[in-house]
Amino acid sequence: MFRSVSDDVICLEELSRGDKIETVVNVYESADLVRGQDPNTGTEDANTRGISQTQQTESHTKGSRFYRLTAVCLGLLCVLLLTAIALLWIKTYQLQTNYTSLTMERDKLQTIYITLTTERDKLQSSYTILTTERDQLQTNYINLTTERDLLLTSYTNLTIERDLLLTSYTNLTIERDQLYTSHTNLTLEKDRLPTERNKLQGKLSEIEKANQKGWLYFNSSIYYISTEKKNWRESREDCRRRGANLVIINSRKEQDFIEVLRRGQWAWIGLTDSASEGVWKWVDGSALTIGFWKADEPNSRTGDEDCVITGYVSDPVKNWADYSCKDDFVWICEKRIFS
Repeated sequence: MFRSVSDDVICLEELSRGDKIETVVNVYESADLVRGQDPNTGTEDANTRGISQTQQTESHTKGSRFYRLTAVCLGLLCVLLLTAIALLWIKTYQLQTNYTSLTMERDKLQTIYITLTTERDKLQSSYTILTTERDQLQTNYINLTTERDLLLTSYTNLTIERDLLLTSYTNLTIERDQLYTSHTNLTLEKDRLPTERNKLQGKLSEIEKANQKGWLYFNSSIYYISTEKKNWRESREDCRRRGANLVIINSRKEQDFIEVLRRGQWAWIGLTDSASEGVWKWVDGSALTIGFWKADEPNSRTGDEDCVITGYVSDPVKNWADYSCKDDFVWICEKRIFS
């Protein structure tokens, strides 16, 4: 299109140049006519007119050619202008179509933008509401946590108080039970007192009678030392007939009392290893826990020394010795009065 327009401009320039040439030719011809107005030169004028007519004929021929060329150029120019107008209309239509499409797309985008803006506002509003609810929930959570801690503290304090009360209750229950037990025991003791008093009176009477028969009272028991001598088994049988048994010595005080009671005599006591050699037991079956043996006793010097006498040496404490149960010595009986 731009190339056609350029061709049209060149054609117009050529037409203008032709007009200028024709104008110059006419001017020169007019000047010659003015200079040639002399009466003596008529023939020259006729010749000149002939030449002028010839030149005018040529000029008219050139003018006709020029006009035809001008008409052709104008036609081409019109065709080019129509073509340019058609192209411009097509281009304008395309641009209008594109403009319409873009406008529709713009409107769609505007609608989408408005929709998205509305949704964004809704989301913003929802976010604000959710944020407010979250803050409220956070506040409620903090309040509930505080209340829970207070409740836990109260629960702990109540638990401690409950435990203290339970402990107090348990202690009071124990004390009550102890008081009941004490009351029961006191009641039983009160009920037993007459019986115990009667028993005690009976035992006192027994002690008095025993004293009259040669028995001596010491540390809840009465003791009797014989006036005759017998072997260990016969001595034990005599004690049993008297409701007693051979003496059992379980303390230093009792040993000292027996030392006074025997009055320097060798006397049988209720200790033997006849059941098992070397295993000394009292006549009630209890094991020997404290002994007052002479330094080298027991020794089974004669080979059959399964019974024990006290007072074997002058030492008032360590004076026990093992002897044959067949030997005859005085004996000491013991009868438990008070348990």
